[in-house]
Amino acid sequence: MADEHTMMTIAVLGGTGKEGSGLAMRWALNGYRVIIGSREAAKAEARAAELNAQLGGDYLTGMANPDAAAKADVVVLSVPYSAHKVTLESVVEPLQGKVLVDITVPLQPPKVRTVHLPEGKAAALEAQALLGESVKVVSAFQNVSAEQLVDPNHAVDCDVLVTGDDAAAKATVMKLVEACGMKAVDAGPLANAIAVESLTPVLLYINRVYGIKGSGIRITGIG
Repeated sequence: MADEHTMMTIAVLGGTGKEGSGLAMRWALNGYRVIIGSREAAKAEARAAELNAQLGGDYLTGMANPDAAAKADVVVLSVPYSAHKVTLESVVEPLQGKVLVDITVPLQPPKVRTVHLPEGKAAALEAQALLGESVKVVSAFQNVSAEQLVDPNHAVDCDVLVTGDDAAAKATVMKLVEACGMKAVDAGPLANAIAVESLTPVLLYINRVYGIKGSGIRITGIG
């Protein structure tokens, strides 16, 4: 597995944010080559330097989103829904033939604790429609709180529902989930991302009611 990790490069577009940074650090510490992507190369480079200082080594690099996507084998999209379409439009060409892990939730501020279905029913389905069949879109990580991810040494108390229409792409993403220390659960085709994305505002509501920050989900009955 170490050789496989070393060979694979992951680009995290929107990796300057908490969730993207948390995932990037965990993958880097597990042997993957990781690129932080941002709209501005300088911002990505600065964030990569900050994370490297936090980790105590030269683990991550930073690039503008299109360059990061071009260099990667697997691309992770970690942006607010308001930036979802424009970010995808900027990387359509370099994404062709690759796996895109879409972790976007179509929240609609200020009502972020109420389920909002976008025009395309799910952010991941909108991504697939925009990018075309050559890109294998997999949906994952929506129900993992950034509060759980920011410390790479923290054990994340959450399962990850993974949906997608390509079995090989989904298997690749499930390995990435496990590399982050979480259990990956195959949750079916990409259309099921509608339900998975909709769980996030429910969890945000639970956080407020019970005065917590990082509620997550567990799937029972699986060995």
